[in-house]
Amino acid sequence: MKIGELSRRTGVSVRMLRYYEGEGLLAPQRTNSGYRDYGPEAEETVRRIKMLGSAGMKLETIQQLLPCVRNNDPAFTPCNELRRILAQQVGLIDERIETLSQSRTILAGYLASVN
Repeated sequence: MKIGELSRRTGVSVRMLRYYEGEGLLAPQRTNSGYRDYGPEAEETVRRIKMLGSAGMKLETIQQLLPCVRNNDPAFTPCNELRRILAQQVGLIDERIETLSQSRTILAGYLASVN
């Protein structure tokens, strides 16, 4: 399928699909006229990238985890460094939660003082 069709099927912009290709996450074939030709596996790959991204992972981490993802569920095949990467991501999310909690406390205090 051409890049526009992949974009329509996945909801990911053509520009972002080209970026994924540039980062080595997608590797389409080329037609004789030079157009990108994505196979059905590309659609699944993009869906997995979206799934991992929605979990708050940066593209660098997604590049490391993507080969381990078996499907669109949170299931992985054994990969080197997988536990370390996932533990690191959980730690980063915990830090964000703590920062947001502190911000909420501060803002709630301000709100209470103006009532």
